[in-house]
Amino acid sequence: MKVDGTHYRSLWWNHEQDALQIIDQRWLPQEFRIQKIETLQDFADAIVEMRVRGAPLIGATAAYGMALAMRLDPSDASMDQAWNFLNATRPTAINLRWALDRCRGHLRPLDEAERAEAALALAHAISDEDVEINRCIGAHGLELIRQIAAEKPAGEPVRLLTHCNAGWLATVDWGTATSPMYQAHEAGIPIHVWVDETRPRNQGALTAWELGSHGISHSYITDNAGGHLMQHGQVDLVITGTDRTTRRGDVCNKIGTYLKALAAHDNGVPFYVALPSPTIDWTVSDGVAEIPIEERSESEVTHVQGKTEDGAIGTVQVTPDGTPGGNPAFDVTPNRLVTGLITERGICKASEEGLAGLFPEMAAAKSA
Repeated sequence: MKVDGTHYRSLWWNHEQDALQIIDQRWLPQEFRIQKIETLQDFADAIVEMRVRGAPLIGATAAYGMALAMRLDPSDASMDQAWNFLNATRPTAINLRWALDRCRGHLRPLDEAERAEAALALAHAISDEDVEINRCIGAHGLELIRQIAAEKPAGEPVRLLTHCNAGWLATVDWGTATSPMYQAHEAGIPIHVWVDETRPRNQGALTAWELGSHGISHSYITDNAGGHLMQHGQVDLVITGTDRTTRRGDVCNKIGTYLKALAAHDNGVPFYVALPSPTIDWTVSDGVAEIPIEERSESEVTHVQGKTEDGAIGTVQVTPDGTPGGNPAFDVTPNRLVTGLITERGICKASEEGLAGLFPEMAAAKSA
């Protein structure tokens, strides 16, 4: 995707500096900052502090963290220590563990002298794979948008609603939920996107920044406005992302997603989830009972960062002194509320049969 006409990924390897660079998302949409990641602690801080965020991007970042660990010390003990250190950063997004497991499984059989080069090559491969996965998700989601557009009066936009940021900033490129939107725009299909603010961190502002940079019509709305818009026929399709999806199709995503699914179900609005296959947790069935929900700092609820009238970026307190904040970062939408899952291999029902039909080798491997 592009920023001021220049193509960026959300992370990339700087070959001249021989180091990873990321877009520090804490400052968006007000400022565009790039940070070089140089130590294992830098990798952990980037994930915990949400300098990088979104399940696919967290996984790719962790893979580069393992590559750094192997450069510093390619021993088995170092590998296991790095796995444990990075895996502890955030508990909900399954891509983190998926990437770390893939790295360790690939590197363990190799001689120590080969591990640094192999780990970096694998991190590059994981990043490139993510880009292609998201491109394919967009191609399949585009067909849903195209079908809706065909039934509308000429020139009337397809009105989509999304929650949180499942855009290119949450992945290496393209995004998950936004990939169909970008591809529809490029195909000349008129669309308008309702962008939930997504309190408490207002990640909808990142989606708005992305869409605005690409000239896509959009409106930034409060989290509570979606149901009203659906009641009045102003939403044709809901597409969200996911941080972990169970084998039966329960979807864990940013807090507030469940409420959007309920509103969509009540108003007959299709509710789809853009699902890259590394985000499927085949070891979990009941999302509500089994997925750990991250509790983040109450300061994210009690304080808001933004730009002041004089152009400075600042943080203000919005609650009374002494009022505590509760901050569960995710919720789970049961599969019965999900119309379908948009994957890189096609669209399926949110069910164990649907997922196993598209990914039989993954389902078989986890059940073995």
